[in-house]
Amino acid sequence: MTSHPTILVRHGATEPNLAGLRCGGDLDVPLTDLGRHQAVEAAQRILELDQPVGLIVASHLQRTQETAAIISRMLGDIEVIVEAAFAERRLGAWNLRSVAETESALAAGVTPPGGESAADFLDRIAKAAETRLLPYLARRPLLVGSKGVARAFRELLDMPRAKGLANGELLQLDLAKLCRRDTIGCHA
Repeated sequence: MTSHPTILVRHGATEPNLAGLRCGGDLDVPLTDLGRHQAVEAAQRILELDQPVGLIVASHLQRTQETAAIISRMLGDIEVIVEAAFAERRLGAWNLRSVAETESALAAGVTPPGGESAADFLDRIAKAAETRLLPYLARRPLLVGSKGVARAFRELLDMPRAKGLANGELLQLDLAKLCRRDTIGCHA
């Protein structure tokens, strides 16, 4: 299978992001004006990379869909596919709580009350990658996701840990590496 880097873009900023609050996949909030501007800037960086994009995949959340729509328009009205499984990790009672207040528990692997475990989240992202990205690698998909989705892909691809993606930031992924994992199959 030919490997083309897949770009993951973190959605633009939301009010909870700007306030330093947790905003999980079970909290659906829109972009701010700054978030829309970040989406435009992300699209400009994608154009500068000169890596053609043939498909955009985003979760069902407003913040990812709006970011995807902005990028799509700027790239020439690229088709957008909605895949709910690429939503951020569900954070239950931790939604709208301070990131600083919950960071140590999250890093220790604590499952938020009413939320999704780290293992279940990683499994969900892996399965979505197998069914909603790998079959489309030849179309050079771009994924619009969250900081947690980027963190999950880093883990799945054995990439070094890094500071979380900023709103509108790009991350290049070699999804063909997933084909070599025992748990994920590839589609030619």
